[in-house]
Amino acid sequence: MTARTQPAPAISIAEALSFARRTLPANPAVALAQLREIIGVQPETAEAHRLAALALRKLGRTEEGEAADLEAVRQSIHDPELIEAASALFQNELHVAEPILKGRLREQPTDVAAIRMLAELAARIGRLTDSENLLRRAVELAPGFGAARANLATVLYKQNRFGDAIEQLNLVLADEPDDPSSSNLKAAALGRIGGYEEAVALYDALTRRFPDHAKLHMSHGHILKTVGRQEDSIAAYRAALAAEPALGEVWWSLANLKTVRFTGADVDAMQAALDSGAASAEDRYHLHFALGKAMEDARQWEPSFRHYAEGNRLRKAELDYDMADMSGLVDAIIARFTPEFLAARAGQGHAARDPIFILGMPRAGSTLIEQILASHPQVEGTMELPDIPAMALREGRDSGGGPRGWVDAIADMTSERLAELGAEYLDRTRIQRKTDRPLFIDKLPNNWTYLGFIHLILPNATIIDARRDPMDCCFSNFRQHFARGQAFSYDLADMGGYYADYVRLMRHFDTVLPGRVHRVIHERLVDDPEGEVRRLLDHIGLPFDPACLRFHENDRAVRTASSEQVRRPINRDGMDRWRHYDAWLGPLRDALGDVAKTWPE
Repeated sequence: MTARTQPAPAISIAEALSFARRTLPANPAVALAQLREIIGVQPETAEAHRLAALALRKLGRTEEGEAADLEAVRQSIHDPELIEAASALFQNELHVAEPILKGRLREQPTDVAAIRMLAELAARIGRLTDSENLLRRAVELAPGFGAARANLATVLYKQNRFGDAIEQLNLVLADEPDDPSSSNLKAAALGRIGGYEEAVALYDALTRRFPDHAKLHMSHGHILKTVGRQEDSIAAYRAALAAEPALGEVWWSLANLKTVRFTGADVDAMQAALDSGAASAEDRYHLHFALGKAMEDARQWEPSFRHYAEGNRLRKAELDYDMADMSGLVDAIIARFTPEFLAARAGQGHAARDPIFILGMPRAGSTLIEQILASHPQVEGTMELPDIPAMALREGRDSGGGPRGWVDAIADMTSERLAELGAEYLDRTRIQRKTDRPLFIDKLPNNWTYLGFIHLILPNATIIDARRDPMDCCFSNFRQHFARGQAFSYDLADMGGYYADYVRLMRHFDTVLPGRVHRVIHERLVDDPEGEVRRLLDHIGLPFDPACLRFHENDRAVRTASSEQVRRPINRDGMDRWRHYDAWLGPLRDALGDVAKTWPE
């Protein structure tokens, strides 16, 4: 009897994958053949596609490798381990997702779907640099992985690297030109670097495609306000309310134009949104700020204050602000920046005199000063730039310190490092400069806490302190809801303490660096515009130009809450408004202490 040959037993998918992994480093062609067999039998096996991508790259077939990586991403929806991690991320159970993803990447370091998910986790806990590095690895492995590239653009945007974000978004949109979320983010990024014309065009197109998307109309309204198209801005805000009548941020955006007077129907609609009980906490505080403005315009001071107070109370509850931390920071700066410390570093830093820093309290007239200077043919206006705080905080963080870390870190910096930081600032802000004017303005008010940092890295930059009567200034802040930052401004006592610390630090620098800072008192500027403008230009070293007194004719874009005020001649509107609310401002007055009287000194 002739013995019959028995068929070889079939190997499992797991065994076939194991064989391919072992074979791939030395013989990618054999491994690829095995992986093709697996994919033919079980095409949803993501790891087979991922290993095939590695084999194809080793064989020099890069484009096929990229396609295999993308197919691995598509098939990862069938992967039980990644499904578990995705579910944990969706439920914000980061402690569950993290070990799953890290374990996966130890075993399969090129799994771009897992890399992207770990990057999302890192971004959620504020580790933006880690998230960026992971996403760059993902798009290096799979350049066509549009979702990872879009995530990278978002992480770059959150780091205020708007030009870099646009570069990534352009690549996403080249492959997916109809991707609305990437177009929306690109429009927002363009708005942060002065690309207003293209941003408006993008929002025009998006709002036509999505006419019922309230927040798109709102963003459209913001950019139209910035470029001075006020009526179009109002129309965009009204379109947003037609789509979502209870969206509080839109009501506040209308109020924040400072020129809109709400109708009785508007007030009823806002009150109905509050009374419905369906409004979110964010909607509620925006609505209270808007109603505060509506009642103020109607000269109903007590209801107005009640709405402002409630809006501030709700917003403050979301924030983590401790007045003692700010006072401690000011103490640390004063202790560090002694005459001896500054004398030892005289002449160091970058020699450029391009920047003009306008700093101080928000709502103190800095936008007016900026508009005046930006009307001079040698000065370019930009916006409130985030670069100085970002750089200082990074230096402190890299040295192992907390929020005050830069104060210690700067003591150990060499003259070369100070010059490098000055050059870095100029490089980071170059994207904001659209003309060949020799000087440009950075008007971030909060830079007052970084005045010493600015002086050491850019000793020839101009520094202007915009100052306003504390009762007027602080109450103006109390009436204002800021899009971001300014956590001190939602409590009267916090605000008074903040103003007092600001004056205390500025007086210190007046003592240790006499003449370094030029102070513009808002009330004096209003009373004697030409005299104050001439003194300001003399300090900068610029000749007087009459265009500076016609600043309201300047059609440049203005992003701040004062955008509409600076498009009118100098006036006294808004001054002494606090007096109508004097009966409720005791906590502010107490926190200011003697500064309420000595503030101009």
